[in-house]
Amino acid sequence: MPLLRLSAAVSGGLRRSFSTTAASHPPWSMMTRLVSADPGAQSAYVRLAQPPRASDLCVPMQLVKTAPLPGPGSNLAQHVVGEVCAASGDGLLFLLYSDLRFVKHGAREHWAEAFARRRIGRYDLTRFPDITRFVLNPLTRQLSRLPDIACNPAAKMVYGRYMGLLTQADRGHGPPDRFAIAVPEEGNLNLMLRFLSEKDEWENVVVSPSPCQPPSSARQMVINQETLSFGGRLWFVDVTWGVASADPFSDPPELSFTELPRGSVLPDGAQHSKGVPWNHAPARFRRVGVSEGRLRYVEVSRKEPFVLSSFVLDNECTGWTLEHRVALSKLWADGGYQWLPLKEGRTPQVGLLDPLNSSVVYLMVNEHLVVVDMNMKEVIGPSLYTGTSDSIPCVLPPWLGSSRIPSAGLPKLTDASL
Repeated sequence: MPLLRLSAAVSGGLRRSFSTTAASHPPWSMMTRLVSADPGAQSAYVRLAQPPRASDLCVPMQLVKTAPLPGPGSNLAQHVVGEVCAASGDGLLFLLYSDLRFVKHGAREHWAEAFARRRIGRYDLTRFPDITRFVLNPLTRQLSRLPDIACNPAAKMVYGRYMGLLTQADRGHGPPDRFAIAVPEEGNLNLMLRFLSEKDEWENVVVSPSPCQPPSSARQMVINQETLSFGGRLWFVDVTWGVASADPFSDPPELSFTELPRGSVLPDGAQHSKGVPWNHAPARFRRVGVSEGRLRYVEVSRKEPFVLSSFVLDNECTGWTLEHRVALSKLWADGGYQWLPLKEGRTPQVGLLDPLNSSVVYLMVNEHLVVVDMNMKEVIGPSLYTGTSDSIPCVLPPWLGSSRIPSAGLPKLTDASL
């Protein structure tokens, strides 16, 4: 595998260009994961904010594929849910919208029937939801809708929350000339579903064996955080085990695998422990991200003194090196912070890594976003109450505001900003 580290000159050049960008937008944004569709909008809308404040967006409801609404006498109601699933390394966003049905509040006489249905919470999944997928340029608001997936021979519902978005430029940098969206089949790293903008269609491709694939065992990789775009490859993350990467533009793609740092690999099945609520799952306390042109892994221990550790992947992508280790309890021992004291049963959680400063990590503590500089060993910037919303980082390079999404899917749907 080629070395994936960006050269110091390239990385430094990116940071200098970001710092001199016009003040019309920040150098990077924290995009809120859950987004909306607006029935009254005629084009996509994006509100960019300087981190640690979150940015958000919405698309016109008329562009989202929906089924007929439930009748007035139905105990089901419509709920269109949008999600920012991934960001490319140059700022394009992959969005997914689902047209769901949920059981109305007060429909008590139909709860027994609802529980007999295939459900998640109050959502009724007896029907496959209509799903619409977009690629969005957050600066120009240009929006491209991708075609429906029609290549699944088993007629399974393909949701796509962990699909990754990778771009490619003929000059090696700058505005992209093509993009790919891909994800391995659930439970099977040997098969990949991908969309190539130059082919304008979804396809299943067999993944080529690699000496660096996961060790042969009964353990299956479970992707449980957003897929990353880095070094000309997509990186699929199992925060309990390791990272798998592949170049979706290759024919066939070749998959490589790297375990997490020694001592960080959890037992098989840790991500499916019974009785563990979603906000206590391993993915809340560990994260892989791209920062300063390197792939990094961050985790926080769940017991006092809440040790925050940061590792960097080596140039050969075979192992990790410890960069920082900070005891959070000692860091804020003087008190006076809004999130203290910690609520019973609550511990700090990893939100995201600053893509331009590898020393900075964003934590969730008692529903506050807390920014920690591990090198300085101090809390920096304001702490904000954010509730339970999640965000993903999105770098906004200077050329993004004047570039177009490579031809893909159905005709471009919106180019204007509101």
